Amino acid sequence: MSKPTYILCPGQGAQVVAMGRDFYDASPQAREIFDAANTIVGFDLKSLCFDGPQERLNQTDISQPAIYTTSIASYHACAAAGLVQPDEVTAYAGLSLGEYTALHLAGVFSFEDGLKLVAARGRYMQEAATANPSSMVAIMGADEAKVDELCAQAAQGQVLVPANFNAPGQIVISGTTQACHRALALAEQQGLKAVALQVAGAFHSPLMQAAADRMRAELGVVAFKTPTRPVYANVTAQLHGDTSSIKELLVQQIVASVRWSQTMQGIINQNQPDVRFIELAPGRTLAGLAKRINRRLPVESFATVEALNSAKN
Repeated sequence: MSKPTYILCPGQGAQVVAMGRDFYDASPQAREIFDAANTIVGFDLKSLCFDGPQERLNQTDISQPAIYTTSIASYHACAAAGLVQPDEVTAYAGLSLGEYTALHLAGVFSFEDGLKLVAARGRYMQEAATANPSSMVAIMGADEAKVDELCAQAAQGQVLVPANFNAPGQIVISGTTQACHRALALAEQQGLKAVALQVAGAFHSPLMQAAADRMRAELGVVAFKTPTRPVYANVTAQLHGDTSSIKELLVQQIVASVRWSQTMQGIINQNQPDVRFIELAPGRTLAGLAKRINRRLPVESFATVEALNSAKN
């Protein structure tokens, strides 16, 4: 591959029933990943990915290990098909949960250790959400300063913060249920489009502090290696450093904003005009966000075996 190549790893929200089934059927490498995942987590994660139900797959404690497993299975299928090779990857980037996928692919921890960490992260975030009635709202058409102002006006002493900088003009805010309701009304008054998201709770906000504290303990007992390829950190939109700072940023990521738009823009600025993005399964969420950043941005989404086969031909 002549162009700088970046692997993009999806986050929570990309889950869909039947994800990964075609990779499992078509790729021995993907099949091995799914079968190993079932053994590691101790329940039939594979069937939840393939057969649902969607309501269970959407729950944070299931969707996180499910997406991690599906993404890595699709990567191995892509590698076996000759569409990407580890030594040809310029860097990895993952959205929220996808940062764990990126770190695994860069050799920081094993598939098993990563899956255990992601499963724990999903459980702890689900429990924190249950303990704190909260939600998230997508705000369209506003910049960071405008969203900061909206959060300050709607908070009224409660938690309400920017959580995900997805793309220019698309910022997700996160906070208590009441604050999110106030934000929806204020956004409408200010002529902004706002959409309440169907999520378990206020991810990437201080309301997740209990989950962050518990993940610090989980991360402390796992041996990390130096990445074999650069990996971008969600919190800073910069490349990760040494293993201790990687762990610290993964803790911070649970309660801090995800700067995905800034990460992508930095990659684009560094590599113009030639850059290649490959989005792993499931879904095409990251390709959609990339188009909002730059309509002509080349993103190949390998969410299905059909897409993979088309790229080979």
